This record gives sequence, C-alpha cells and structure tokens, in this order.
Amino acid sequence: MIYALDSNIVSYMLRQDPQIISRYRLEADQGHEFIILPIVRYEVERWLLAQKLKKMLIQFQTLCDELGQVEFNRLVWQQATLIYAILTQRGDQIDDADIFIAAFCLIYGYTLVTNNIRHFERVDNLQHVNWKQ
Repeated sequence: MIYALDSNIVSYMLRQDPQIISRYRLEADQGHEFIILPIVRYEVERWLLAQKLKKMLIQFQTLCDELGQVEFNRLVWQQATLIYAILTQRGDQIDDADIFIAAFCLIYGYTLVTNNIRHFERVDNLQHVNWKQ
C-alpha cells in the first residue's frame, strides 16, 4: 500500500507526535510506502518559511527526500475538475488544495493519511485513514 500524507500528518511528524511517529514506523516496517504530494509540500513549506522555522524546514526537506514524490499531470487536473464539479453540484465544497490531494489519491490509488476526515469523506471512492484517532 502507498500512503499519501496530508499536511496535518506531516505537521504532527515534524513536531515528533509519538502516536503518528509510532504508526509511521509500524507501517514502514510492514513494507508500506509513503508519498509527499506537491500540494502538501507547498502547504507545509510555505507555512514553515512564513513562520521562519528554519530547523523544521530542514527536517521537512529531509523527510521529503526520503519519501516518494509525484508531479502534477493532466490526469490529476482532470480528476480535480471532476471532483470539484461533483461537489459543487451537491452543494458540498472543500478547499482546492484538498481537491487536488484527493485527485492524486484517486488517480494513483494512494490511501490518504489525514486528521481531516470530515473534508475528505465527501469525495467518492477516496481511501483514507486517520492515524490520530
């Protein structure tokens, strides 16, 4: 299984949250892989830069180097526009960043690790787990 880490999970990891770190290690020991999505990298990195958290920024960059990465492409853009259209028709929108995160996960078959289940459960067929329960 390949897990895509949401921004809030990465934030917990950077703060050395014992519950999240323990679960990450458990999943890694079981052979699961992890990916950092470009939109998540943007969200976390911009916040660390804005807050001038240089030490955490270095930690984050090291983490990104260890994780798999994927880039935006036409399939992701198309999936994101479809998600947006479906949610808008239902009157049930979420942030654009969350739409792109969901689109990547749906296109590539990733399981999203997030503490923001309320937003992501609105996206049909999206596999997600919450390691913070």
